[in-house]
Amino acid sequence: MTSLASGFIFYLVLLLLIAILSSSRNKTLPDFLLAGRKLGPWVVAFSERASGESGWLLLGLTGLAYASGLGDPTGEKLEPALWTAVGCFCGLTMAWILIARPLRIASEKYGALTLPRYLEVRLGESSGRPSDPLLRLVSTAIIAFCFTFYIAAQFAAAGKALQGAFGWEPWIGTLVGMGVIVLYTLMGGFLAVAWTDFVQGWLMLITLVVLPLVAISELGGFGAVSERVRAIDPELLTLSGGRSATVLWSGIISGFAIGIGYLGQPHLAVRYMSLKSPDDVAAARGIAVSYGLLTYGGAVLMGIAALAWFGEEQFAADPELMMPAFALEVFPGWLAGLLICGALAAMMSTADSQLLVTSSSFTEDLYHQQINPDADQQKLVRIGRIVTVVIGVLAWILSSYSDSSIFNKVLFAWAGLGAAFGPPMVLCLWWQGVTRNGVLAGMISGLVTVLLWDNLDANAWLSSQIEGLRLYSLAPGFLVSLAMTWGVSCTEGR
Repeated sequence: MTSLASGFIFYLVLLLLIAILSSSRNKTLPDFLLAGRKLGPWVVAFSERASGESGWLLLGLTGLAYASGLGDPTGEKLEPALWTAVGCFCGLTMAWILIARPLRIASEKYGALTLPRYLEVRLGESSGRPSDPLLRLVSTAIIAFCFTFYIAAQFAAAGKALQGAFGWEPWIGTLVGMGVIVLYTLMGGFLAVAWTDFVQGWLMLITLVVLPLVAISELGGFGAVSERVRAIDPELLTLSGGRSATVLWSGIISGFAIGIGYLGQPHLAVRYMSLKSPDDVAAARGIAVSYGLLTYGGAVLMGIAALAWFGEEQFAADPELMMPAFALEVFPGWLAGLLICGALAAMMSTADSQLLVTSSSFTEDLYHQQINPDADQQKLVRIGRIVTVVIGVLAWILSSYSDSSIFNKVLFAWAGLGAAFGPPMVLCLWWQGVTRNGVLAGMISGLVTVLLWDNLDANAWLSSQIEGLRLYSLAPGFLVSLAMTWGVSCTEGR
């Protein structure tokens, strides 16, 4: 057995061991879905960051920086690597400030285990609808639709990481990744997910910080790396990428639009809800923000270091294969195996969270609240596990038949969730005037805007009106959702 395989197998055994140890503690649905709200700030912060970053960071953003530098002098990329990293860092900070503490307090006050349930009870308080099947159905359908694409992207990332490490066919890698993720989520529930995220979060942090720094040292330092990259194209290391003003501002706005998506991600919201106490939010926020600064900066730095190391041609066909090959070039096999596990960690920690959130929406919001309110706790846990398997299989099938990149799959799902839930969430937590119909209008219009923007190629029309102008679909989707939520709520409040 090679040292690379040994490191990989050790990692998988560790994950399954955590799941086995956690499984005996899932006696009720709150245990399975939120770990009984008993998690401390370090575990929650690392779990939130590991879940929020996913395979798109380890393979997608690093590959983007490798292919196009800081600002993409070609102008082909809608979201340049640098402005994507800056926008995401600002967005995660905003989410911890605006969402974390008020949602932790409100979800416990209403006894809500899921985001749809929180919205239902919060809005039922003002609308006189203690039960709202339509609101539950719409929010659950949006979560299931978007997360199926999102989970498929993580399985595809697993296939690429294992292809780069072992030369496996991509479908074998996606199947292995799907099997391990579904198994430990099935066994351990949220407690296993949170603790595996904690372990995986450290692996991701080490991979994104240590790998580029060691590579830069071997290349002769930052000056040598800069010299090599400038020899390829001097604009690769400029903040503007040599773009025109319109193209530059399109990239900056789109990068920050990715960031505001953090306000509406259900798999991150449940992390805030699982904290032991609202008083732990400040500590968890400090840890999460520091982690985000290191990892987003490390991802861009890794892409630049790989460009200096390999040149621009080696991964031109698929830049997302760069990171596993880079680890194998820089480190001995056993350590490279652990760092490649960092890429797997990123996708696993996101996929397990999304599987659990989708499962909880079906189990708690549809089956328990709508179909069988008298179901006992053991039956609810069993239903949750069945849904976990079904969603996992559907996502694996989708990952096998979709040709789009990991980065694009994630951006589509991220936009749909951010536009549908971001404005309603912020307004529900900070404005008493929001109404049930306003939230419904905001969720539906936000998602529909993203779907139309992406599928009708609205950016081609924009560019024809103002040369070089393009926008990530979350930007118009978020604005439409905000306007509809606010406007309908104000109209009803008169």
